[in-house]
Amino acid sequence: MRVVIQDNYEKMSLWAAHYIADKINNHKENRPFVLGLPTGSSPIGVYKELIRMNKAGEVSFKNVVTFNMDEYIGLPHEHDQSYWYFMHDNFFDHIEIPAENINILNGMTDDPEKECARYEKKIAFYGGIDLFMGGIGVDGHLAFNEPFTSLSSRTGVRVLTTDTRIVNARFFGNDPEKVPAKALSVGIGTVTDSKEVLVLISGHNKARALAATVEGGVSQKWTCSALQMHNGAIIACDEAACGELTVDTYKYFLDIEKAERL
Repeated sequence: MRVVIQDNYEKMSLWAAHYIADKINNHKENRPFVLGLPTGSSPIGVYKELIRMNKAGEVSFKNVVTFNMDEYIGLPHEHDQSYWYFMHDNFFDHIEIPAENINILNGMTDDPEKECARYEKKIAFYGGIDLFMGGIGVDGHLAFNEPFTSLSSRTGVRVLTTDTRIVNARFFGNDPEKVPAKALSVGIGTVTDSKEVLVLISGHNKARALAATVEGGVSQKWTCSALQMHNGAIIACDEAACGELTVDTYKYFLDIEKAERL
């Protein structure tokens, strides 16, 4: 596992955006670059920088296929809290990516299980995901894979915990009851099948989750801990998120990154 510690959220976002752009620009295979994407507050800074780079001609998304992590069940595209809406408002509407290259789970489907199976098949059709960017919750959940979700899980229906609905209530008039109780989500196994996984972790409230991801044991209680088993896992974090790491761990990863630049 690689842990890249930056001074603040802005620098973390810039580092992650440039890492993603470099991967796209250096993609040599005779197929599109396949990119997994999250929603939420964590990736907004990354999206802003990728938009800037795209408009400046520093990266193109014409040969990029995207798969989003999750979507609420029961929210139509036009609902301002659907993840379809979020992604278009914060990213897709501002870059030149072909509409047919965008893949987001359909939360309005009449057959959720069939929709999830279709999603997995389409990922396989493209040869798997090259890089999956994600964020984690304060309890370490990755996508909507809440604590105690199987670490080998595939795309499926997820029941959201009360804690998750409370956290997300700020987007629904501060009423947890208005937050959908279920979502469609890629599984932990879906994410870890990717060639690389880049997870963004920022802020004091994510410090326990970062420590569990890096220093804790592999456990279904912290689904983020599955990243310890992935050869291409990268954590991009800010100083504020490092508060629960031991001093030796913190220094180790700073030293490793310093050595990489020499």
